[in-house]
Amino acid sequence: MTEQSKIPSEAQDSSAKITVSRDGPYIVTGKVPLSTSEICNDDQGYCRTWRETKRYPLQEKYALCRCGQSKNKPFCDGTHAKINFDGTEAEDRQPIDEAAGVIRGPALTLADNEHLCVHARFCMRAGGIWNLVEQSDDPDARKTAIEEACNCPSGRLVITDNESGKAIEPEFEKSIVVIEYPAKDEHGPLWVRGGIPIQSADGRPYEIRNRVAICRCGRSENKPFCEGSHIEREK
Repeated sequence: MTEQSKIPSEAQDSSAKITVSRDGPYIVTGKVPLSTSEICNDDQGYCRTWRETKRYPLQEKYALCRCGQSKNKPFCDGTHAKINFDGTEAEDRQPIDEAAGVIRGPALTLADNEHLCVHARFCMRAGGIWNLVEQSDDPDARKTAIEEACNCPSGRLVITDNESGKAIEPEFEKSIVVIEYPAKDEHGPLWVRGGIPIQSADGRPYEIRNRVAICRCGRSENKPFCEGSHIEREK
C-alpha cells in the first residue's frame, strides 16, 4: 500500500496548502499531486487494498468541489454559487489525541477516534482491528492490525508499538486522493495525505495530520471533515 501511495518527491512544494473558501471550494496551492484511487475487496468481500485509477496533471493551483454538485468533479465548476451551498464549518478543533479511546494490547496500542470515521471499512477484516490489537502478541494478528490502521484514510485508527512507544504511520508524500468504492457504488471523501496544512475560511489553521479525510459530497455535519454522510446520500 505504501509503495503505491508514494508520489515522486520532485513534485512536492513546501508551500502546499488547502484553504477552505467560504461556501465554496477547497483552494489547493503548492503543486499538490491529485489522483483517484479505488478501495478493493479481497475474495471474502473485505476491504483490503487501494488501486490508483487516475493521476491528474500536476498544477500549481486548483479548486476542488466541496458542494458535491459540480459537473466537473473533482474540480469546482461554480455550481456552489447557483445552489446557495452552505459550507459553514463545524468548528471541530479538539486535538485528535484528546478525543480518542485507547485499547492496549500485549504488543500494540490502538488510539480510536470514532468521531473521524468515514466508513472506509478496512478495519473489519480478520475479526476487526480491535480484537487484533488485543491479540497482538501473535505475529499475524499484529501484522494485520497494522495494515488495517495504516489503510484508514481519516486517521481515526492509529497504532503505537508498545516496545518503542512510537506510532506506526504510513509514509506519504503531500498529496490528495479522490476515494471511490465501486463495490458499494460509493463516492468517498478527499484523502489528504502527508501533513498538508488545512486553513479554515476564517484563516485559522486546523491540526496538521498525516492522514485526514475532507468532505466532497457537501452533506457532512462536521465540515470540512468527512463523517460518512456520502454513504447515506447514495442509498
